[in-house]
Amino acid sequence: MARLRSPDYAADELQRNLGVVSALGVLTMIFGVTMMLPLAVSQWTNDGAVLHHGLALVATCACGALAWLLTRRYERELEVRDAFLLVVLVWTTLPAFATLPLLWAIEDLSFTDAYFETISGITTTGATVLTGLERLPVSLNVWRTQLVWMGGMGLIVLAVAVLPMLGVGGRQLFKAETPGPMKDSRLTPRLTETAKGLWLVYALLSAACMAAFWLAGMQGLDAMMHMFTTMGLGGFSSYDASFGAFDSVAIEVVAIVFMLAAGINFATHFSAFRGRSVVPYRGDQEARLFLVITLASGVGIALYLWWRQIYPDFGSALRFAMFNTVSIATTTGFASTDYAKWPMIIGLWMLFLSSFVTSAGSTGGGIKMVRAVVLYQQVYREFVRVLHPNAYTQVKFGGSGVANQVVFSVLTFLFVYVALIVTLTLVLVATDLDVLTAFTAVVACINNTGPGLGEVGPSGNYQGLTDFQTWVCTFAMLLGRLELFTLLIVLTPVFWRK
Repeated sequence: MARLRSPDYAADELQRNLGVVSALGVLTMIFGVTMMLPLAVSQWTNDGAVLHHGLALVATCACGALAWLLTRRYERELEVRDAFLLVVLVWTTLPAFATLPLLWAIEDLSFTDAYFETISGITTTGATVLTGLERLPVSLNVWRTQLVWMGGMGLIVLAVAVLPMLGVGGRQLFKAETPGPMKDSRLTPRLTETAKGLWLVYALLSAACMAAFWLAGMQGLDAMMHMFTTMGLGGFSSYDASFGAFDSVAIEVVAIVFMLAAGINFATHFSAFRGRSVVPYRGDQEARLFLVITLASGVGIALYLWWRQIYPDFGSALRFAMFNTVSIATTTGFASTDYAKWPMIIGLWMLFLSSFVTSAGSTGGGIKMVRAVVLYQQVYREFVRVLHPNAYTQVKFGGSGVANQVVFSVLTFLFVYVALIVTLTLVLVATDLDVLTAFTAVVACINNTGPGLGEVGPSGNYQGLTDFQTWVCTFAMLLGRLELFTLLIVLTPVFWRK
């Protein structure tokens, strides 16, 4: 029997939803202001896209202002349900506004492809449907890469530093969007200060990355754009050949260093910066495992390539293996060579690494190292329990015990993660996409990695997919960026019930 809703409940629910719209309006205005950078670059370089960026800025800010003005009287502290809804609306609505410069400046670009491109940027995936990147107005490449940088730390983390000043609290929003153990860690007494602190560290590392790229030989705008996508672990480039266009060992080393830095929990960076000490890094089990597994894989792949005589000397093998392994494992997606021509086991291994090696609280994707460790220890605990039924064992991480409720949550997450990969792969295969392309496209999108294998490999892109296939991959990117549950919960009927 259907549950009847009282008029008072329906009115309260409407007011809560309007409060969410009000917060979304504020964020949309903030997002519109960020379009000033590509507008300034377009004006400076005279690339012919000034009008496109200017109109996009005005349209975005106007829509945000209108939404806020019509609903501002409904502003209130966000509850858990409101936070989930706002997070999903932010990550689906803002990319739609981000498409405006692309749609107006690129001839024959469909909304489907433009939305895929901006979702790919803001979710830090780095998959692209565009070719001839060198021939685009430089300001469009700045905008594409800037989206990665903003999405890297999360627009929501920035929002919790702004919304309280407008009477809209941000604690639930922060918890809804932020992955892993950062949900329960408060690095400063006030949540707003935490968000500001994380963004400060992000900005400082970004400045160092840009300076390093410039010193290594990149031109100013190239250094800025590749800094955006290196720190955001997003993989967009202003060249079709990605880092292969530079063919520079120094530039590749800089990229490796900062991709690894961005793959570490920014809470650890924050603690190290605040304490002016490396002790937080030594105490971060996730960071240690991430660095060891990633670097060891790079060396192992180099040895395999050298043994298979794909490169004439170990130095060349190490250069290409390390850069591309770190790039894919950290879910960045840069390429310095067409690694699809290597033995397939290497490409599959790198995609497997992208599924778990980055730390929670980093700008990377995948299930995160903390969940992988918990899963491994749970498997070991089950083995011990089978052999010694009366023995007591506990899952531990970072020297502390992990509650069974957390273990069950991780197991649930893994089940949903695998089920989604299988389901979305079957959907793509049903549309006559070959199995290798379908499987690796789903894995690359849900891990926010970018390039896969087959048609969507490093020498190709997602341009050849049909509109339906493109939307499936778009959905996968959103799932991955929002840690699966945030998006799925909003799509369930129970979310909309009393």
